[in-house]
Amino acid sequence: MQENHLSMHEEYNMGILVVACMVLSWIFIHRWNQRNNRGPKTWPLVGAAIEQFVNYDRMHDWLVKYLSETRTVVVPMPWTTYTYIADPANVEHVLKTNFANYPKGETYHSYMEVLLGDGIFNVDGELWRKQRKTASFEFASRNLRDFSTLVFREYTMKLSSILSEASFNNHEVDMQVNLIDIPLVLHNKYLKFSLIFQELFMRMTLDSICKVGFGVEIGTLAPNLPDNPFAKAFDTANIIVTLRFIDPLWKAKKFLNLGSEALLDKSIKVIDDFTYSVIRRRKAELEEAKETAENIQIQHDILTRFIKLNEDFDSNFTDKSLRDIVLNFVIAGRDTTATTLSWAIYMIMTHVHVAEKLYLELKNMEDDRAAEEKVALIQYNAEDPESFNQRVVQFAELLTYDSLGKLHYLHAVITETLRLYPAVPQDPKGILKDDVLPDGTEVKAGGMVTYVPYSMGRMEYNWGPDAASFRPERWLKEDLFQNESPFKFTAFQAGPRMCLGKDSAYLQMKMALAILCRFFAFTLVPSHPVQYRMMTILSMAHGLKVKIARRSN
Repeated sequence: MQENHLSMHEEYNMGILVVACMVLSWIFIHRWNQRNNRGPKTWPLVGAAIEQFVNYDRMHDWLVKYLSETRTVVVPMPWTTYTYIADPANVEHVLKTNFANYPKGETYHSYMEVLLGDGIFNVDGELWRKQRKTASFEFASRNLRDFSTLVFREYTMKLSSILSEASFNNHEVDMQVNLIDIPLVLHNKYLKFSLIFQELFMRMTLDSICKVGFGVEIGTLAPNLPDNPFAKAFDTANIIVTLRFIDPLWKAKKFLNLGSEALLDKSIKVIDDFTYSVIRRRKAELEEAKETAENIQIQHDILTRFIKLNEDFDSNFTDKSLRDIVLNFVIAGRDTTATTLSWAIYMIMTHVHVAEKLYLELKNMEDDRAAEEKVALIQYNAEDPESFNQRVVQFAELLTYDSLGKLHYLHAVITETLRLYPAVPQDPKGILKDDVLPDGTEVKAGGMVTYVPYSMGRMEYNWGPDAASFRPERWLKEDLFQNESPFKFTAFQAGPRMCLGKDSAYLQMKMALAILCRFFAFTLVPSHPVQYRMMTILSMAHGLKVKIARRSN
């Protein structure tokens, strides 16, 4: 009996040993087969998840390393396979040539539906085509362009006033995230609050896009930087839906209404209450004007234009459709622009020759426009707030859509910033059917193909040996801006889904940078670290802490 027991114990131990040897052999063979693999090393069952997790905080640069060695990187994961591409030929295949095979997909739609609904950036097929056609027509409207120009100027001036106060009080400004409390003298009241430049840019772009999108003033950039329920809920919802991409438990939390998903529900309610109230009020205003035959001036915001389209062409836009349409443009036009402005300020201040060349272009434009308009420029003293601010206002009034369009070096500075620091550093697409990319890489249905603007801008095979250098001059030929292929410079996507708001984004960024860089000089606070945070949008992890000085002439 005892011998039988020992025999069974020995057999059990032997079985464990055999299984262990088989597993180790399996791992060894798997790893041996990868000895010449130029991509991430994988493990049985978990694929490349371990290496990707270890490098998560620096994933964009992790991909740069691999994509500089091979133009296509295959990253197997437990639930799917990601194929990362940086070769323009492969990008063109995915975004244009075989566009129908690479949709947003159901996975992306399920993550973002609670916020984006069935808006243009979250749908495929016929629903996307219908919205794209209508939106394309609207964005080409001169009325919307002129309205946007006035709005962007208005809110840039509000931002300039806040920075002017900071400069006259010799305060350091954190241009991105909460770091310190900064006392400012505003309206003769001594206030304490965190002056956050990225937050200031976020407030500026949110106020602007709500005015352009809804036709309403939400006032987050008021001098005392007030809290705003819609703005707070909008930020919270945006962060939480982004976290869904890396949170495997989000569906369980949503079902149980726990944690971040419970907070998301509350935030969406605030967003919807605000949005639907604006829609109802705008419809009532338009209906009242029609019934009373009042000759009122029709607003040119996106919401009003789509309501009018509904009435004039029976477009069947429900209140839910209008909500989705406008919120999609709010999201697309807010975070991306604010983030790019932060990186642009950083690149300008850390490249002195760029700052000076840009300043000279702005100063020359100011002199030329003043001569055209036969306006005498106000003489100002940089130490006198009244004359300084008067000159800023005068300069802003000279900035029109056409005059901004002639600032070729400014356009090149923004574009070069986007080449190295694209607002959307990665953009994944689903795969409907098995396919073969131009470089011979096979991709399987159900997987994901991701083109990587962050890596593409750093590839020497795309941009030459100085690819990693910030050099706006690469975009100029005889001082005139020259475009590159959108499949090489992918910051605004390419093909049928090319960003409709590209011109609007450039317009706002030019307006902001023209005013700020004409009258202020920025220097980075010593030892302040600048690096990105892993999010859907390429924001800065530790903010952008700077000192502000007023230019004297």
